Amino acid sequence: MGNDWNSGIDGHNEKFKRETLLNYGMNRWGLNKASSGGATSELIRECSPATYEEWVDFYFSQAAQKKKGGIQITREYLRTLGEELYLRLSENVSNELSCISEEECIDYVYNLVVNRTYEGYRTEIETIYGQLENSIGRHIEAAPDKWDRQYSVDFYIQVGSLRIGLQIKPVSTITAINQHLWMEQDKSNNAKFTQKYGGKVFFVFSTKVNGAKRIANPEVVEEIKEEIDRLTSASEPEARQKATESLAQRAIDREQ
Repeated sequence: MGNDWNSGIDGHNEKFKRETLLNYGMNRWGLNKASSGGATSELIRECSPATYEEWVDFYFSQAAQKKKGGIQITREYLRTLGEELYLRLSENVSNELSCISEEECIDYVYNLVVNRTYEGYRTEIETIYGQLENSIGRHIEAAPDKWDRQYSVDFYIQVGSLRIGLQIKPVSTITAINQHLWMEQDKSNNAKFTQKYGGKVFFVFSTKVNGAKRIANPEVVEEIKEEIDRLTSASEPEARQKATESLAQRAIDREQ
C-alpha cells in the first residue's frame, strides 16, 4: 500500500481519504455501472471465490462491459476508467481537486471494482455462516474448491459418515439474469452430492435488515436440523456395524 491517499485497509479493500469525492465522481458519471466495469455482483456470485486470487483471475477472464458491443475488462481498461475519473473531476470539480492525483483515481477505481467487491462478498458469507452455525449448533466446514463445480456446494456439515451440503447466496440471486439456468445446473449437481454423501443440499439466502445481514429464508434452519436428525439416525447402525467389525478384527489380530 503506502500511498498517501490511503487511510487504512480492511482485508484487500483500501480506505481512501477522499472517498466521498471519488465516489461522487464514480456515481455522477456512471463509471461504476455494469456498462463500464462489468456486472461485478453477478460475476462474484457466479465465481463464489474461496480466495482473493481466485476472484481476480475470474474477474479479468470473464468481465465485460454490460452493453451492446461491450469490450472485455482488463487491468489497462480499469486504468483508463481511473484516468477518466480524474479528467472528469479536474474539469468539473476543480476547487475540490487540489489534493487528488491521477494515480489516486486509478488506484481507487481498481480497488472499488475488484478489491471491495471481494471483501463485501466475504463479509456477507462469513456473517450468514456464523448465524447458521449458532442456529443449528453444528460446525460448518468449507467445501473443497472442486465441490462448487461438481456439486454446487460451498460448505458442508458432517453428520457421522454422511454430509449435508450448503450454498450461501445473496437473496438477489433469485432474480438474477439466467438464474433459471443456474438452478437447473444446481439441481443436477446437488443430486450427485446426495447420491455420494447421503445428505440433501440446502440454499441459504442472505438479505439486509436495518443495515445488518440476516438469513432471508429462516425456515431453512429447521429443515437443516431435520436433515441432521435423519442422517444421525441413519449413521447410528452404520457406526455400530463398523465398531463391531473393528472389535472382531482386533480379536483376530490377537489370536494371530
